[in-house]
Amino acid sequence: MKKIGIIGGGAMGSGIAQVFAQTGNTVVLYDTNQEALDRSKQNLAKTFEKLVAKEKYTAEKAQEIQNSIEYVGSLEAFADIDLMIEAIIENLEIKKSVFKQVEEIVSETCILASNTSSLSIASIASACSKPERVIGIHFFNPAPLMALVEVIPAVQTRDGLAEEIRTLIQSVGKLPVITKDTPGFIVNRVARPFYGEAIRILEEGMANVETIDFAMTSLGGFRMGPFELMDFIGHDVNYRVTESVFESFFYDPKFKPSFSQKRLFEAGFYGRKSGRGFYNYAEGAERKSPSQNQVLLEKIYKRILVMLINEAADALFLNIANREDLDTAMTKGVNYPKGLLKWADEYGIENVKNDLDELYHYYHEDRYRLSPIIRNMIKENKTFY
Repeated sequence: MKKIGIIGGGAMGSGIAQVFAQTGNTVVLYDTNQEALDRSKQNLAKTFEKLVAKEKYTAEKAQEIQNSIEYVGSLEAFADIDLMIEAIIENLEIKKSVFKQVEEIVSETCILASNTSSLSIASIASACSKPERVIGIHFFNPAPLMALVEVIPAVQTRDGLAEEIRTLIQSVGKLPVITKDTPGFIVNRVARPFYGEAIRILEEGMANVETIDFAMTSLGGFRMGPFELMDFIGHDVNYRVTESVFESFFYDPKFKPSFSQKRLFEAGFYGRKSGRGFYNYAEGAERKSPSQNQVLLEKIYKRILVMLINEAADALFLNIANREDLDTAMTKGVNYPKGLLKWADEYGIENVKNDLDELYHYYHEDRYRLSPIIRNMIKENKTFY
């Protein structure tokens, strides 16, 4: 059993607290806002009421788990914790300030972790006098339900810490993957074409949002189409991540944001949460029927798929993560029907090359450049698995 300190009483921090508490750990949940702490405690009580009703826990066990979480408004309560996980606003300077403050309170052996989804762990660690104990531990929302956790060692992180965290994350019933400290890590990097290429197809007038979504769910087996998913995530979140990844990659055109999504973001049309995004969620609003043109649907599906495969292949080429972790991240982090590298083998690596080369020759845009690993594999007659 470990004592875990969590900073941030919002949905993510509360979810992480639940994950550790229900697997036998003691948790100290800190927030400067007492209302946020009260809300977190109330929401957890409601969650466990439902779990007891479903006979997942006895009433006694549910109460025991809830009692293992202490809600505090002072960081001094972190004096004897083993691990701190920060889950606050995605603002680098605020995070650095928090880490610097926490380091003065915790023990010399306490590990300091950030739940950031895209910010540099190295930058966060630079605020600390002992940066070697800083690491990224990125849970996905909702943390109690999503299996994937990205573990991100910084260049300063001591050798062996990533493996220690992997073991800890496995002990709480999650699936950890280890990734380099690069923008977007695995999931938010590799998934960008699912959104970006879908919007590009829309902007070109090839198909409407209903047809593009239908192509990806009916032919690709994705649970949600790209426009449904962006509206579900919220353009206030999804657009900002896209913009952040683009800037962090020194404006690589592969990650270029779209004006279509930027305008929705600027207008406050965030998707489901605001009642309007790419779709209109007002009561009685009608949707167009998707095209049933099989040739068009296959063209859409293949174009987005090969862009996704290419990004996963490039992440492997650049040693962002190993083959298994890359595929696990996409199936467990964003519920893709298959790992993209396994999918590449099924689709045919030669077909991936031909499709991307055709796009590159048509557009002459660097966003369609083929990863060198794919050309090398074709020359050597290899597959990913």
